[in-house]
Amino acid sequence: MARRIVLSSDSDEPSRSPEDLTIDYADDLNEQQYAAATAGDGPLLIVAGAGTGKTRTLIYRLAYLVETGTRPQQIVLLTFTRRAANDMTARASHLLDGRCEKVRGGTFHAFCLETLRQHAEAIDFPRNFTVLDAADAADVLGVIRARGDYGDGEERFPQKNTLYSMFSSATNRDETLGEALTTRYPQFATLHAELKQLRTEYRQYKQAHGLMDFDDLLERTLELFEQNDDVRHQVASRCRHVLVDEYQDTNALQAELVKTFSSVHGNVTVVGDDAQSIYKFRGADYRNIFRFPDEFDDAEVLKLERNYRSTQPILDLANYVIEQADRSYDKTLFTETTEGALPAVVPAADGDMEARFVAEMVLRLREQDVPLSDVAVLFRSSHNAYDLEVELNQRNIPFVKYGGMKLNEAAHIKDVLAHLKVVENPQDAASWNRALQLIHGIGPKTARSLIEWTTESAEDPLALGDGAPFSDRYAARLKQLFSTLRHVRKEDTSVNEQVEAILDYYQPLFENTYADDHPKRAPDLEHLAGLAANYASRQRFLSSLTLDPIELTALDQEAEDNEEPPLVLSTIHSAKGLEFHTVFVLRAIDGTLPSRHALREDGGVDEELRLFYVAVTRAEEDLFISYPMTQYRRGQGEYMTTPSRFIDDIPEDVLEPVQLVDEEAVDEEAVDEADAPAPPQTGDAASTENERPEDDVPSPPDDPTDADGLPF
Repeated sequence: MARRIVLSSDSDEPSRSPEDLTIDYADDLNEQQYAAATAGDGPLLIVAGAGTGKTRTLIYRLAYLVETGTRPQQIVLLTFTRRAANDMTARASHLLDGRCEKVRGGTFHAFCLETLRQHAEAIDFPRNFTVLDAADAADVLGVIRARGDYGDGEERFPQKNTLYSMFSSATNRDETLGEALTTRYPQFATLHAELKQLRTEYRQYKQAHGLMDFDDLLERTLELFEQNDDVRHQVASRCRHVLVDEYQDTNALQAELVKTFSSVHGNVTVVGDDAQSIYKFRGADYRNIFRFPDEFDDAEVLKLERNYRSTQPILDLANYVIEQADRSYDKTLFTETTEGALPAVVPAADGDMEARFVAEMVLRLREQDVPLSDVAVLFRSSHNAYDLEVELNQRNIPFVKYGGMKLNEAAHIKDVLAHLKVVENPQDAASWNRALQLIHGIGPKTARSLIEWTTESAEDPLALGDGAPFSDRYAARLKQLFSTLRHVRKEDTSVNEQVEAILDYYQPLFENTYADDHPKRAPDLEHLAGLAANYASRQRFLSSLTLDPIELTALDQEAEDNEEPPLVLSTIHSAKGLEFHTVFVLRAIDGTLPSRHALREDGGVDEELRLFYVAVTRAEEDLFISYPMTQYRRGQGEYMTTPSRFIDDIPEDVLEPVQLVDEEAVDEEAVDEADAPAPPQTGDAASTENERPEDDVPSPPDDPTDADGLPF
């Protein structure tokens, strides 16, 4: 008789009673957090205001689920950045024990990618399909557009980047192409039939060449589940509890995925703040957080309102601002830190004065032992900070700017990655096209012939065999390319060695292609090689760079290794989730915040209001909102601006007005007062009808908002 080995089941561990738990949840959390962290099974919505400890609450809920018997492998934590998921599971592990590291955490796209790698063949895709970033996807659309009859008519046809944005917008919002054209691209509405055909060809091209773009990762996963119910049941069965962070930022596909992942067990916890939904341009739909109680039967809704970040005066402004929203969950932020300076609105004569004000205040804060890195300057768009960047450079104030280009968006990085991609997926025509055209003498036509031969005729796509269409003019370089690719393909070659081999081959092409500035670009290649050393497989390396890109500016700052951590300059979008001792909000004028585009878009102003709310709630102790009273516009000259409608008519006991005064003007006023006759006396005190206390124009005050006039 055969010996039997009994394996442990996937069922939950026995649940433990509250007195047996190792963590004192009631003592560690406030009342609202405790209720959310220890809630029972079923659908749960946690509406978490800014700074209320929603991450802490989610971490404790993770630990609570594990402690009360749920196997960590059956918990799925979905976030919008890989770093957030890793941070939460690490903190939960530190809080409880190492079991929490086994929680399956990651972004929606990463989780879907993992699912598709296992089941792609069920929807006729190879498991080694290539993931296209936005720029690569646009390039593919450019190739399809160029080889077809698109744009031959009198009407202007969309460029490749517009095409990608258009198709992506329709996909993420679960709209028809016609609906997307009507609402966001009306100028191309008459081209509906051609655009629909192009979109179909784009889908077919990706299928034929084993390519998926970001949107496909979500859409094709849903397609997989719809066509294969056994796969859906298999995946959902392993998701005993689904936890979702930042639910207000989900789009239509992600909301549907949450329902699908939780379709077997019905246990789903989502955390979010409708007041911080600011990614409509990516397809995020803040209405998802309002729909949740209707989409999930017997859903429980809990709130987090006690703020641990900001002083009450800052929260009073935040509460006042969000009350103007068209729709929001009823919540009021409060804190035990009731004292603090009022937020200040600071009009400046022009952009130059606004920049001087910020730079001067940053220096004063540093003198008061506030680190530069604990101060942030936020703005609607990157170009809003140009004047300030000049001023900071003149004063030698170190800064780092976020909200710019990502590492994998830089052309020279994309060149290197293209070589890795064709090794990983030889059917990736877009990457072949990029790699081949780097070689002098190879243009689009020759590249197309080589790609067709490589992907359709060659026995080994990485070897130049008989019949390969190439000329003696570039034969040596082409042979070197294929030799490098074959070396990279070897199984015993580490990812770091693969990148180094490509960089050795690429160096002369790099210096020729970017002759004007290749020394400036070179450090990025070094960073790329360093990153590669952290990955065990080429596939994971490529997927990671595509799904979780790194900002070039952040890498630049790390490379400089300044002794003093720098001042932070950031778009408001990039600052979401962060906090700083002092925050400056630049360019608070209509047309910038809210943007001109938002003023013309249905629901746009409400989205910009939430963006302003996010900016306000980044501040812990001091908040300055500034704007230039005059600006220069090409073709118009200098003109008077209009303060942002978001700060208009706010009571002075909520938002204090501050006047900027040039130091020279202050000195002249002091001289005039010294020469003036003494005012008439009334009793023991001197007074005039409009006289201010003598300390109204002091030397730099500890709290600048105590003065009506700020000398600088």
